[in-house]
Order: sequence, then structure tokens, then C-alpha cells
Amino acid sequence: MSVHDDITSVQRSLDDLHRSLGRLEHRIGSEGLEMRRVRLDADHLRESVALLRAAAAAPDTARRPDLVTISDTPYDISLWTDSDDEGLGARDRRAP
Repeated sequence: MSVHDDITSVQRSLDDLHRSLGRLEHRIGSEGLEMRRVRLDADHLRESVALLRAAAAAPDTARRPDLVTISDTPYDISLWTDSDDEGLGARDRRAP
């Protein structure tokens, strides 16, 4: 089964849940906190599945960042002339 098929299956199940909640809400009413909470949770699940569907439709290249090659050659020593040694301060001054 592909990812698209799995997401479609989950979407169908959520649609069934939505219809079942509608019937249940019709029987017991929507006034209770529990019913509102279950309805909100089901709506959040539907939104999450929509986000999954959008993410699965994106091309693979958008998900993987380009790799940057770092050279093994040493850096130019002049880069460090004005730098401080960590914890020791500048080279021409004494540490506190």
C-alpha cells in the first residue's frame, strides 16, 4: 500500500467517525462538555490528516536539504589574528 492509499484510508475512517458522531450527537445532544470535546478532537484529526496529505504530495527534494562539503584543508592563520582565546582573553592581555 502506498502512502497516498494509507492517507485515503485514514480519511475514510475519519469521515465515518464524523458521521457516527453526528448520529450520536443527535441522540444525546451536543450540550455536554464531553461531546464538544470529542467533536473538537475529531476535527483536529481531520486537519492533521490534511496536513499529512499536503506533506506527502510535496516532492522529496523539498524535504532533504542540500549537503555542504567542508574542505579538509586548514584555515588561513590570518583569520585568527584579532580573535580571543576562549576563557583566556586576548593574546596580548592577561586573563582576569
